[in-house]
Amino acid sequence: MSTSVLTEVSGEVTTVTINRPESLNALNEETFQTIGRTVTEAAANSRALILTGSERAFSSGADLQGGVEKREGIDLAGANAIIASILDLPIPTIAAVSGPAAGIGCSLALACDFLVMSEKSYLMLPFTKIGLMPDGGATALVAASAGRHRALRLALTGEKLHAADALDWGLASEVVPAGSHLARAEEVASAFAQGPTRALTASKRAINRASLAELDSSFGREVEGQDGLRASKDFAEGVAAFLDKRAPAFTGE
Repeated sequence: MSTSVLTEVSGEVTTVTINRPESLNALNEETFQTIGRTVTEAAANSRALILTGSERAFSSGADLQGGVEKREGIDLAGANAIIASILDLPIPTIAAVSGPAAGIGCSLALACDFLVMSEKSYLMLPFTKIGLMPDGGATALVAASAGRHRALRLALTGEKLHAADALDWGLASEVVPAGSHLARAEEVASAFAQGPTRALTASKRAINRASLAELDSSFGREVEGQDGLRASKDFAEGVAAFLDKRAPAFTGE
């Protein structure tokens, strides 16, 4: 059994923890697939789910340590299906975020129904820094909550959006003192687990379908755009610069 994802059940609540602390919980194909299986199992056996990351991060995004080939190792269509499945789970989901929720890790957090952020955490879409575009549904998930210009700001600049600003922008549900994000998520999950399950499910599905009507189209555009960008010289240069810890020299090719 993979140890990259840990599961803990407490009463009616399942906590799923991304457990790759040596890479700030960077995501590879195995980890993504394990998350998918785990949340599906949790939905069948629990009344609320918490998604979090171990130690200092929620997730730093796709694992780049193996270079271009490693990044391409994530099946984006499969990852999108898992993110869509989290949105569609019949139980409330709570993201408990410390440190970065970056790249496709940001999409995982935003797919949850309730997002609790530590005051020292942040959201980030750093894709353009390596010559890519946002994926994992981020082009729809961010715009649905924050609006077009704020979504463009995050996508084009790749800057960090700290917890207080994420709350102001509508991308977080609550911001709590450092170190208390998981405890607060457990309180929220426990309250949901004792609530009217059918009413909660109907409410989340109605709101998601109203606000994310273009999500499937966004997934398609992201896959198409990313496929072209992954073949670019800028992407190869962006990953090399990341691994070398230097500024990239993009040429637009």
